[in-house]
Amino acid sequence: MIIGGGYATGRELVEFFLSSGPVGGLLGMLVATVMFSFASALSFELARLTRSYDYRSFFQRLLGKAWVTYEIAYLVLGLLVLAVVGAAAGELVSEHLGLSKSAGTLMLMGLIGALVFAGTSLIEKVLAAWSFLLYATYALLVACYLWVFGDDLVTNLAQDSAGPDWFGNGFRYFGYNLAVIPIILFCVRHMTSRRDAFVAGMLAGPLIMIPALLFFLAMAATYPAILDAAVPADFMMQRLGFPWLQFIFYIVVFGTLVETGTAFIHAVNERIDGMFKESGTSMPGWLRPAIAFFALLCALFLAMRFGLIDLIAKGYGTLTWVFIVVFALPLFTLGAWKIWRSASDDRIS
Repeated sequence: MIIGGGYATGRELVEFFLSSGPVGGLLGMLVATVMFSFASALSFELARLTRSYDYRSFFQRLLGKAWVTYEIAYLVLGLLVLAVVGAAAGELVSEHLGLSKSAGTLMLMGLIGALVFAGTSLIEKVLAAWSFLLYATYALLVACYLWVFGDDLVTNLAQDSAGPDWFGNGFRYFGYNLAVIPIILFCVRHMTSRRDAFVAGMLAGPLIMIPALLFFLAMAATYPAILDAAVPADFMMQRLGFPWLQFIFYIVVFGTLVETGTAFIHAVNERIDGMFKESGTSMPGWLRPAIAFFALLCALFLAMRFGLIDLIAKGYGTLTWVFIVVFALPLFTLGAWKIWRSASDDRIS
């Protein structure tokens, strides 16, 4: 979820980390890692205790009647992320297949719609399996890039000093990506103890940021030339000049964009399905693809209207503070208190 919407293209890492320089970016990543781990651990355990496996029920437990504030912000973010992955797909297809950007965006949207229609079981399997492939591909890219340009990285790190905004950038990156944690709460069904939830949460931070760190180190070897690239990953591939690796990488990145879009739409469907179950009925089969179609249509318009760089630079920054107020502050205060209060009944084994 994080990788596809957060740094599959590399553009987000430039905006939030490399803009502070190589050293400042590393410090910002450390801030984001720690914040992700604690937020994930608290979220997983609160969801497990309250059996809240979709974001609506989770925020009803956390915020009470104010839960709808998260939903509004989430729907806006969901459309923004869909637009970002759609724009990124359009950039890749246009650059390497010679097709129009809209063709690439439509191709991505079609794959997302098909996967959403397939349902939870297949989505869980795809998310897990593709993650292993993604990690392997990123590791290969970074190894090849640093093998060729590693001396440049050492020089840039030695000559750089941390920029003044590194802490704020790391915190802001955590803030807007924080919204994806409630989206994957359907996976908490597999956690049977507090230890499961806490261990999974503490691992989440490093698992989120290790691929970003590796990717960042490779990007830092091309600093500052890479700062203006619309798709920094593509910039790196062109500079590296390994056609076989380009072929693998573009397939994997495209699949990751599909994953991200699928998870956002699936979370909305799960939330609506929960409403039907509460009323004693079941969600109509036609409604899932209809919701997906409407969301993808809106995202398509945004992607074609604004483009990748503007969507990331302006859209994500605006929503960051909304999620910190609506989610992070209540989670670290009220959520932590609820978990602590339950400790006598549900101790870590």
